[in-house]
Amino acid sequence: MKTLRRLWAEEEGQDIAEYAVMLAVILVLVVGTIRLVGSNANNVFSSASSALQ
Repeated sequence: MKTLRRLWAEEEGQDIAEYAVMLAVILVLVVGTIRLVGSNANNVFSSASSALQ
């Protein structure tokens, strides 16, 4: 019980959890942006390739 109270009172664990949540949100945004830009870039290059042929 004493250990549980000490862990609850410590702020280091909360900081780590906040950083983990921020990192997860940033990763989701980056992956989503890369997928969106990647598919659009693929369409542009395919159109350019078809126009050249």
